[in-house]
Amino acid sequence: MMDTALTLTTDMKLVLGLVGFTMVMFLFERIRADVVALVVLVLLGLSGLVEPDELFNGFSGNAVIAIIATMILGAGLDRTGALNRLAGWLLRRAKGTESRLLLLTSAVAGLNSSFMQNPSVMALYMPVAARLSSRTGLSLPRLLLPLAAAIVMGGALTMVGNSPLILLNDLLLAANSNLPSGAATLEPLKMFAPLPIGLTLLAASLLYFHFFGDKQLRDEGGESVTPGRTQSYFAKTYGIDGDVYELTVTADSPLVGMSLGEAEALRGAPLLLALKTGTEEAKLSPSADARIWVGTVIGAMGPRQQVVDFAQNQLLRLATRLRNFADLFNPSRAGISEAVVPSTSKFIGKTASDLQLRKQFGLSLLAVNRDKTVRRENVRDMALRAGDMLVLHSIWTDLAEAAETKDLVVVTDFPKGEQRPHKLRIALAIFAVTMLLALSSRLPVSIALMTGVAGMLVAGVINIDEAYDAINWKTVFLMASLIPLGWAMDSSGAAAWIAAHTVEQLPGDTPTWLLELSIGLMTTMFSLVISHVGATIVVVPLAINLALAAGGNPTAFALIVALSASNNFMTASNPVISMITGPAGYTTRELWRIGAPLSLLYTVLIVAMVNLLF
Repeated sequence: MMDTALTLTTDMKLVLGLVGFTMVMFLFERIRADVVALVVLVLLGLSGLVEPDELFNGFSGNAVIAIIATMILGAGLDRTGALNRLAGWLLRRAKGTESRLLLLTSAVAGLNSSFMQNPSVMALYMPVAARLSSRTGLSLPRLLLPLAAAIVMGGALTMVGNSPLILLNDLLLAANSNLPSGAATLEPLKMFAPLPIGLTLLAASLLYFHFFGDKQLRDEGGESVTPGRTQSYFAKTYGIDGDVYELTVTADSPLVGMSLGEAEALRGAPLLLALKTGTEEAKLSPSADARIWVGTVIGAMGPRQQVVDFAQNQLLRLATRLRNFADLFNPSRAGISEAVVPSTSKFIGKTASDLQLRKQFGLSLLAVNRDKTVRRENVRDMALRAGDMLVLHSIWTDLAEAAETKDLVVVTDFPKGEQRPHKLRIALAIFAVTMLLALSSRLPVSIALMTGVAGMLVAGVINIDEAYDAINWKTVFLMASLIPLGWAMDSSGAAAWIAAHTVEQLPGDTPTWLLELSIGLMTTMFSLVISHVGATIVVVPLAINLALAAGGNPTAFALIVALSASNNFMTASNPVISMITGPAGYTTRELWRIGAPLSLLYTVLIVAMVNLLF
């Protein structure tokens, strides 16, 4: 048992104050989470709670390096076009049966998430889901939530499946320096230590949606299910329909001298998607400040009567045959797509005009779907929010480049550039060797994963610029900056103080499993507020000390925390859930109704499985 006579020192008060500050700032989201984490890091250094020569060790820790490596490995596999092949394989195996398609897709996505970061897997599977939806008529609301749940559950299959588990070994090793005398040294967990737990969770997720959750999901009859492939979908969902026409500006036209943005704002204007002036090259998604002169040809899209009326009112010559824009509007080169604004996007709070989407990215913003409300008027002046669904028109290669910034997650299945299908076998071989190295236990997981990264770079599966682009630096800074807060919780004695006083208040015969259940539920609640990474870093030291005070297994308690940190199927604070809310149109009530029972089942299962294993 631990000493319950610990007194609350000044250092403890400072650490607990920083934990409270972090939670409040994360809850109200006035400042970005990574900025808050950086502020906390600086305060830890200024207050002396963490030694200056250790303050930035989180950036070079095994956990952060492992996360960077998994991001790059995932991007390398994506470049080989493996998921396009996977979509075809799933369709063949499903044989037209909806339940089988849901089961297979969710199971394979869950298995994939065992070696890739959950948000990355979700981003890769959203186009797959869209393709399956368009080919089968299965609505996205019936597909995306089971898929997201399986991805979260599958993250528990290995120690690199999600950020909390990657962090766990570093936190266990850090805790050794503050263990009471006589306590056994905590050993890091092997690569596949949580495999039985992950398999149980994944199976539970599949069974949950097969027997219960499936009945709770909305069925839209396949009418609003196909993001971005058919004209009928955009006509029904956004009112975007019609054909493309060429309008030539005459000498008498009032458009002469106007900017394209001014012409778009005119009453009754169709969608103005392309421009060609004089000898200049025809441009798709021209910038709003592009000028219109005599002889300028405009590519307009809309119902025929709308375009005819606009041409008559503005004294334009209309041609139904595309002479200047035939190549630009070829469906294999350009088209309409949908993209979600993720919670990590730099687009949040800015308008399309601020971002200069057309000028900087070659993207024309046609409509915004926010909270199931479609907005087409003045969309360029709308400040964007996380979860907004943007309807875009662009050249596919421009869309692919915009998607690589990670500020947009494209849900439309479109022809992507820079695919390297001829590298698929070598990429899979490199990945297999990487997993074998990680299993050998002779090398730290971070070195094994970076070996795979080096192999993919040398073999040309991915180039170095693509590798840099694959890294989500917000996640890296958030984790690296918060890791010292966990150290301070432990080294200051704050975690031991809370644990000792908690045990003091409990009846003497309180079973260990009840404490584990309580710590799991507490971690889940923390994760709703301060993210899964923040919850892991704050609660693991507390859980280890609580286990020591109550005579439990510290490793088991810490593992329950790391697993519980991802147990969030109800709110957008889980990055995976935030990515599907917009495309599927889930309401908060729907997520809580379906996700809360699954979350409770998750907690019960991990406590039961951890007790069986430990």
